[in-house]
Amino acid sequence: MNSSTLKAPQDKSIAVLPFVNMSREPDNEYFSDGITEEIINALTKVSGLKVIARTSSFAFKGKNIDVRKIGQELGVTTILEGSVRQARNRVRITAQLVSAGDGTHFWSKNFDRELEDIFALQDEISLLIADQIRENFGHFDIQDQLIEAPTQNIEAYNLYLKGRYHHLRWNAKDLRQAIAFYKQSIELDPDFAMPYFGVSLSCSSGASWGLLPYEEGIAEAEHFLQKGLELEEHSFIGFYSKATISFFAKRNFRESHQYLHKAIVLNPSFTDAEEGLAEIYTAIGAFDKALKYAQNTITLNPLSPNHYFTLGNIHYLLGDYEKAIESMQKALRIDPEFALAIETIALCYIQLKAYEQLEDFLSRPPLVQHPDYCRALYQLVHADEGFQVDIESLKIHLQSDPGASLITWRLYLNIYLGNHELALDILEEGVHNHTGQYINFTNDPFQKPLRQYQRFQKLLKTTFPPSKLPIEEAKKAAASPAQKSIMSPAEVAQYLRGLTNLLEDEEAYLDPNMSLKVLAAQVNIHPNKLSWLLNEHIGKNFNEFINSYRLAAFKQKALDASNSHLTLLALAYESGFNSKTVFNAFFKKIEKTTPRAWLKAQQA
Repeated sequence: MNSSTLKAPQDKSIAVLPFVNMSREPDNEYFSDGITEEIINALTKVSGLKVIARTSSFAFKGKNIDVRKIGQELGVTTILEGSVRQARNRVRITAQLVSAGDGTHFWSKNFDRELEDIFALQDEISLLIADQIRENFGHFDIQDQLIEAPTQNIEAYNLYLKGRYHHLRWNAKDLRQAIAFYKQSIELDPDFAMPYFGVSLSCSSGASWGLLPYEEGIAEAEHFLQKGLELEEHSFIGFYSKATISFFAKRNFRESHQYLHKAIVLNPSFTDAEEGLAEIYTAIGAFDKALKYAQNTITLNPLSPNHYFTLGNIHYLLGDYEKAIESMQKALRIDPEFALAIETIALCYIQLKAYEQLEDFLSRPPLVQHPDYCRALYQLVHADEGFQVDIESLKIHLQSDPGASLITWRLYLNIYLGNHELALDILEEGVHNHTGQYINFTNDPFQKPLRQYQRFQKLLKTTFPPSKLPIEEAKKAAASPAQKSIMSPAEVAQYLRGLTNLLEDEEAYLDPNMSLKVLAAQVNIHPNKLSWLLNEHIGKNFNEFINSYRLAAFKQKALDASNSHLTLLALAYESGFNSKTVFNAFFKKIEKTTPRAWLKAQQA
């Protein structure tokens, strides 16, 4: 990870690091990963809270890195870390919320429950985390519930998590294993929607990129998608699955565009959907829009090699090869074996006419899949450099080559061998078969010699008819109406009086367990409204508000000679502070000095 990836932290933001598997069975890794992902998805439902996407959080799995560095790399102010221990029918979860600024822990809790209560526990943890961030960093509304139980069959849920674990490895062997686990989950609970979407995504993605048989894979993807949607019509994964099939199998960019937007509305941190929008606009050549979405995915998911590849691919198709290489190298720093990035860098060197750099790149690991094709293509494209290509040997090799590659070498080499009709045959076959490698043929720089042919132009028209292109999003009104206050002036005055009475007369701040919810109950107001009131009319978040009373009480006690026998920390606890760290940090933030230095100055 490179300093160039460091992000400026945002106040209301969090990264949920992978919970550590503390179970005796290493195979339970899938369970702790699943718990982490569910909490991430739950927190994305809190509008106004920036939640780092799964890929970037999981980039730190198994790594002992200071949370302050993680916070800088991800651009967040808080980090959630924890562990999961599963034993028979019980689960123990430890969770702690850490300040990414200074590494201090400002919330931690242990949970010990029956395994059958796992969904209620995930919901409880997510709500507590959201509460803590709101209390420390400012207002946002929190729903009463963030996670609903998707199934009552815990074993079906376990099998789903196993499927998801293999699914995210994205290779042929693991995709088949994922599909098997998903189907076992469905057998145990046919009313559980998520494994249906899992099968659909595994099959459609695998088939589109040649990891699974195409016709069989797409048919199975559509079948299981329909079954899943019958059970859960509004699911971000369901909409994403529909978008994937529409994009890869049907080349219906309009439908895919609509489904991806629906997925984002349901889960704003699901950057795979936003990457899908970037891919749609890349395919149709709307690069300004593609860049906007690609750059935003990196904001929410700054350690995703896929997102850096998507951004780099846009630069590549625009002919900005230096920028493309820069993005591809960032992808490789995160995942050194990311094959698409490796192959694209080689193509960039060919376009840049940089033979020495290409040769150096081909000689170093990670290795390009077909270095001989790279060299041959370079020599054919740049014939003026006087290289000698064994044309007959290359033709024989291409005829016997099955063509299973991330890069369309047969197409490229035949173009520059002068076999344009054969190249057009290959292109038409790839596009008609909806092969993933051909999705960006419109602006592929190596296909430039084919653009003069009527066959190429006809292929463009049939692949991108206006009826299948995205409908432009409606422009927002220049001036939106002023947001209506959630409380009338009379209600604001009433609740402010109640707060003043409770804190100044009854000294409620002396309760070290005081929380936003507790205070809201005491003044008979919903926590969302109290949070809004404190931020909008007092200008403080909950902790600033409560701790300002505690700080005033501490100062009064510290200056009282009758308390001279007590330590400063004891006086802080008597004033309502429940943590030495919180007390010292808040005091220094307000007074710009330490408690002891302040007292000494007052007594001078």
